[in-house]
Amino acid sequence: MSHARFQEDFFGRDVLEVIPELLGKYLIRKFDDGTIHKYLITEIEAYRGEEDLACHASKGRTNRTEIMYHDGGHLYVYLIYGIYWMLNIVTGSKNNPQAILIRGIEGFDGPGKLTKHLKIDKSFNGENLVTSDRMWIESNTEKINVGFKTYPRVGIDYAGEIWKNKPWRFILSDNL
Repeated sequence: MSHARFQEDFFGRDVLEVIPELLGKYLIRKFDDGTIHKYLITEIEAYRGEEDLACHASKGRTNRTEIMYHDGGHLYVYLIYGIYWMLNIVTGSKNNPQAILIRGIEGFDGPGKLTKHLKIDKSFNGENLVTSDRMWIESNTEKINVGFKTYPRVGIDYAGEIWKNKPWRFILSDNL
């Protein structure tokens, strides 16, 4: 069955509109050997603008965060703890930095584990999901009614009570 590849209009909306619709969709990865695998997106987190003290853009525009200021649909990939690459999808409009961290895909819980499996590295930073031949997002027609639960984001105590307690972590429900 063919699935529709998501286009600019999907990613160009506010992160809080995109995030519940991204959960339960397929992350498609074409590896260097030509094989293509699809992974159900099971856990994601929203980061919303310079006002969000947990968002990298809260410190303003830097070389690291520059891609977050582009139009939605690009990948924001960065290294954490000098070990793990983090995979984020930029959303929203130009100069309005927002992103969704991919925390889990079917078979791989944890953002570091999934990027290791997907062979994600710095070369993916800035990649356009609409035109990329290495990675893109497709609709999921098999599971129309996607259920999810929300929780506070993980590992952001430094952001303060208000921001660390935002229920912006979305996890696919087990009752599908």
